Amino acid sequence: MKLGEVGRRRWRNFKANRRAYWSLWLFLAIFAVTLPAEWVANDRPLLIRYDGGFYFPVLRFYPESAFGGDFATEAAYGDREVRALIEAKGWMVWPIVPFRFDTVVRDLGQPAPSPPTRRNWLGTDDQARDVTARLIYGFRISVLFGLTLAFFSSAVGIAAGAVQGYFGGRLDLVMQRVIEIWSSLPTLYLLIILASIVTPSFWWLLGLLLLFSWMSLVGVVRAEFLRTRNFEYVRAARALGATDLSIMVRHILPNAMTAALSFLPFVLSSAITALTALDFLGFGLPAGSPSLGELLNQGKNNLTAPWLGLSGFAVIAVMLSLLIFIGEGVRDAFDPRKIFAGAPPPEETVVQLGRAA
Repeated sequence: MKLGEVGRRRWRNFKANRRAYWSLWLFLAIFAVTLPAEWVANDRPLLIRYDGGFYFPVLRFYPESAFGGDFATEAAYGDREVRALIEAKGWMVWPIVPFRFDTVVRDLGQPAPSPPTRRNWLGTDDQARDVTARLIYGFRISVLFGLTLAFFSSAVGIAAGAVQGYFGGRLDLVMQRVIEIWSSLPTLYLLIILASIVTPSFWWLLGLLLLFSWMSLVGVVRAEFLRTRNFEYVRAARALGATDLSIMVRHILPNAMTAALSFLPFVLSSAITALTALDFLGFGLPAGSPSLGELLNQGKNNLTAPWLGLSGFAVIAVMLSLLIFIGEGVRDAFDPRKIFAGAPPPEETVVQLGRAA
């Protein structure tokens, strides 16, 4: 897809912010590694060559009897006897981290939580689960949750702001009062109460947080629609018989999206922070889920195991810092003062076009 002149200027402005530019690539690299988490951290081999055949345990179920064992249940590939059976007639290719987020590590040699070793790079938590694997899965679920919540909350907030700003009048007045009342509610306490009533899950938490997160973009979009609705081209479109929906979507919304896109990285950061806070308090994802907030809570409860709190804090700090830096770059990229800085004035442009003709 080719960018127009304005798009190229925006991209150049974004690249000019070196911190934002490299933060974007670093964040994408980390996300690309954690997105296929099952292929990076798993207690099942990626590939098995056994007795002349190939097996893919990471994708399919294989009973122990398929490798010469006695049971019809799934093979415990980490068990010494199962490994000996497979390696007697073939070989196995393991992921970089041979543990899932819920794998209980055996033969630690000391009570859990155990410190970092060559086998467990960041140690284990208080339930003998590998911290590295939980961080990989936790980073993925946090980013996916944040992206999903940012998408839906932005959609609702942009729609609400567009209706307020375009129609104005009593509708705008009533909606503003409703938003003021709704935003004054103690959000965290209500989320804790609601999360304690229902069984927490990914989609339940998404819906609960969506109840309060959609207001972040309403003010920006509303102001842009209020400013643009009386412009000449909008009046011309209305005079030509264009519908209100067509005017809002085709003529005003592109201008409002410039301001909305500048806020998206910050909306994503707040969504991840909200999920981490609920997990830390014990009202987030179901027990056993790979949660960064739950890992921080374990660090608080196990002060003699500093690798728990430090590793969780480091991942969250790096993630949010990268998103904030990217947000600053996006804000600079969509700043009209920087987009058209150095652009030739209209008269000079006309002269250049005339000479080219």
